[in-house]
Amino acid sequence: MAFTLPPLPYAFDALEPHIDARTMEIHHDKHHAAYVTNLNNAIAGTDAESSSIEDICKNISKYPMPVRNNGGGHFNHSMFWTIMAPNAGGNPTGALGDALNGAFGSFDEFKKLFANAGATRFGSGWAWLSVSDGKLVVSSTLNQDNPLMDIAEVKGTPILGMDVWEHAYYLHYQNRRPDYMNAFFNVINWDEVAKRFSAI
Repeated sequence: MAFTLPPLPYAFDALEPHIDARTMEIHHDKHHAAYVTNLNNAIAGTDAESSSIEDICKNISKYPMPVRNNGGGHFNHSMFWTIMAPNAGGNPTGALGDALNGAFGSFDEFKKLFANAGATRFGSGWAWLSVSDGKLVVSSTLNQDNPLMDIAEVKGTPILGMDVWEHAYYLHYQNRRPDYMNAFFNVINWDEVAKRFSAI
């Protein structure tokens, strides 16, 4: 069964002024759509056609690079759209807030570590908050890799991902990746992140 492009759960301009409508439109309708098309082409006629995207990622080392790149792109972006929302941001509360304070000392300390993971990722990639062996960890991956993959340096179940490919921010922020990352904290849908955290 072919993978499909999930609809964006809000309007293209819903995250403005933090992330502009044109970037969202191109990012979702062009970039993510291309990952889906290329993934379907790459797995055509293979056992991966009957696998979930999560299982493909968990066993990515057995697949060729087009599956790794496009499968990762599909998984990462499918999560990315859901962990952002209009009128979001702020500080997480409840079990997730407590876990962040316990793991990193404070929410502000987590923000620094997470932003640093994105800022220091050379070239294209992602910053992640994941659950690994029952603990929250911050990491980054190159290109469209993610912590679910069996080749990841830091493995875990991702609950928050920040896209630091230039296509995620360049129209509005140009080369100012740190400005984009600061803005990203204003659109994080902590309710969705908490839901992912509690499901593990």
